[in-house]
Amino acid sequence: MTTTALPPRAGRRCHNAINPFHSTLYFSPDLDREFGALGFTDRSAMRLAARSAALGAVGAGTVAATFYNYNHELLAQHLPAVWETASPAAVLDARLRTVDATLRRLLGEETVASPEMAEAAELALRATEACTRHARPLYSAHADLPVPEEPHLAYWHAATLLREHRGDGHLAALLSAGLDPVEALVSHTATGKGMSPRWVLGSRGWRRADWDGAVERLRGRGLLDAEGALTESGTALRDEVEEHTDRLDRAPYEHLGAAGVERLTELGRGFLLTAAGAGAFPADLIGRG
Repeated sequence: MTTTALPPRAGRRCHNAINPFHSTLYFSPDLDREFGALGFTDRSAMRLAARSAALGAVGAGTVAATFYNYNHELLAQHLPAVWETASPAAVLDARLRTVDATLRRLLGEETVASPEMAEAAELALRATEACTRHARPLYSAHADLPVPEEPHLAYWHAATLLREHRGDGHLAALLSAGLDPVEALVSHTATGKGMSPRWVLGSRGWRRADWDGAVERLRGRGLLDAEGALTESGTALRDEVEEHTDRLDRAPYEHLGAAGVERLTELGRGFLLTAAGAGAFPADLIGRG
C-alpha cells in the first residue's frame, strides 16, 4: 500500500463529492417503479430495504444500530416484514436497476459512457482497496457484493463503499461526542449542511416533540443558542466530530494519493453538479428551515 500526505481535509472534500452521488437512489422516481414491481407500496419501506439489503434479512434492531439516527419505532413498522415482500437478493437487483435508470436519466448516455466515468470508477475502486472491515458493518456488508461491470454502476458501487466506510466511522465519532440520534440530527441541521427539519422528521420517524427535546438538551449543554444556532462550543464539537471521522477514514484517500484524490474529487463534483441540475434532489432538502 502506498501512502501519500494529503492536503488538510482532502479526503472529506472527496467524500462530500461522492456521498450524495450514492443518495440519488433514494429520491429517484425509478425507485418507485422498480420496487413497486416487487410489491412495495410504502416509500419508507423501499428506502430502508434498499440501504439495508446488503446486511441480509435483518430486523429493526440491526438497522437501528447501523443507521444510528432512525427511530426504532419506524424501523419496526417495516423490518423484518419487508423481506416477506422481496428477498434481500431481489432488492439488491432492483436497487442496481434503479441506479442504472437514474444515472442514465440524470447524467445522460454520453456521460454514462464517457472515459471520465470509467476513470472515476477506477480511481474510486482503487481507494476502496484500503478500506477496512472491522467495526464497519454497513461497509463490510457492501464490500461482499460484486463490482458491477459497467463503469457508471462500478462508480456508484465504489461511491457506496466509500460512503458507508466513512459513515461507520462517523457513528463512532458521534458516540464519542455524546450525541444521541436526534441530537446528532439537530446539531447537523444547525450547521446549515444537514437535512431540513421537515425532511428529518419525515424520513427518520421522529416526532416534533423528539426534535424539540433534543434542542433543549443541546441548549442545556451550551451547544445551541436561544435561536437554535450553534454556539461557539457547538461549532467546536461538530468540527471535532468531523475531524474524528476524518482520522478514522483517512486510509482510502492516503492509499489513492494526493493527485488521485484531487482528480476523483474533480470528477465526482462534475457528476454531482450535473445530477443536481437535472433535479436529483428536492430543493428544500438541506437547511435549517
